[in-house]
Amino acid sequence: MPDIARGPAKDRRADPVVDEAAELLDSRALPGMADAAGRAMMDRAMRIVPARSETRVSDQPGFVLHAWPYRETSLILDVFTREHGRLSMVAKGAKRPHSALRPVLQHFHPISLSWSGRGEVKTLTRAEWVGGMPPLAGDALLSAFYLNELVMRFCPREDGHPALFRHYMSTLTRLAHGEAAGLVLRSFERVLLQETGFAVAFDQCLSTGERVQPGLDYVYQPERGVRRAQPSDPSSWPVVSGQTLLDMSQDDYGRAQTALQSRALMRFLLHYYLQGAPLKTRQILIELHYL
Repeated sequence: MPDIARGPAKDRRADPVVDEAAELLDSRALPGMADAAGRAMMDRAMRIVPARSETRVSDQPGFVLHAWPYRETSLILDVFTREHGRLSMVAKGAKRPHSALRPVLQHFHPISLSWSGRGEVKTLTRAEWVGGMPPLAGDALLSAFYLNELVMRFCPREDGHPALFRHYMSTLTRLAHGEAAGLVLRSFERVLLQETGFAVAFDQCLSTGERVQPGLDYVYQPERGVRRAQPSDPSSWPVVSGQTLLDMSQDDYGRAQTALQSRALMRFLLHYYLQGAPLKTRQILIELHYL
C-alpha cells in the first residue's frame, strides 16, 4: 500500500510555481482546449478540487497521459494512477538535460510516482521506472494515445478507478502483442464508460430487469440503458442484436456481427457523451479503419 501522510495546510507556504500551473489549467490556456464543446467536456472532467490539508503520497503505480512544457525547465503532467485516478502535477526541472526525471516521464511506461500538495495541482517529488511493459510502435502506439485521450476526457480528477487502471494496463499489453486494435479498443471503451458511470449493464434491460435475449433487437437509450428496439426510436440510435450485447458483456468480439454492431454502438455512445467534441486520435484511427 502506498504511504499517505497529511499535514496542516498552515504549515506550508504557497508554492508560486504550483499556483501558476493551477491558474493555467483553470484558464484552459493549454493546447487542445480551444473549442467550446471541448471546453465543456474538459470542465466536466477537470473539476476544481477544494483547498485542503496537504497530502503526501508515496510509490503509487501510474502512467503519464500527457505532458505540457512549463516555464524553461519544468513540465505540467496529466497522470493516471491506480488508487487516485487522474492527477495534475508539476515536475520541476524535468526538462533539464541531466534531470533524472527526463527519461522516466515517458508515455506508456509503468512508473512509481510520489507527490505532495493540497490543491488541484500536485508537486511531483519522485518518479521511478517500473518496467514490465512491452514497447509500443506503429498502429499500437497510435491506439495507445487514443486510450490516453479517452481517459483524459472521461475521468474526473482525483477520482480513483482501480479496475479501469488494471484494464488500461492490460489493453496496452494486448496492443503491444499485436492483437487487433479495433477489438481491443472496443473492450476498453465499454469498460471506461461503465467504470466512470456513463453507461450501465449491457446484458440487462434496466427498466424491466429482464436479461437481454440473444434473438431480439435492442437499442441503448442514453442516460437510461438497454431496452427493446421500437419503431419510434430515433434513426440515429443503432439497433443491435441481443447476442451482440451479451458478447460485449463477456468481452467477446469474435463474431463478425458483434464486431460490426459494437463499433456502431460505441461510436454513438462516445459521440453522445462527448457532446460532439471530436477526439483527435479517434478520427485518425477511423480513417485508418481501425475503429
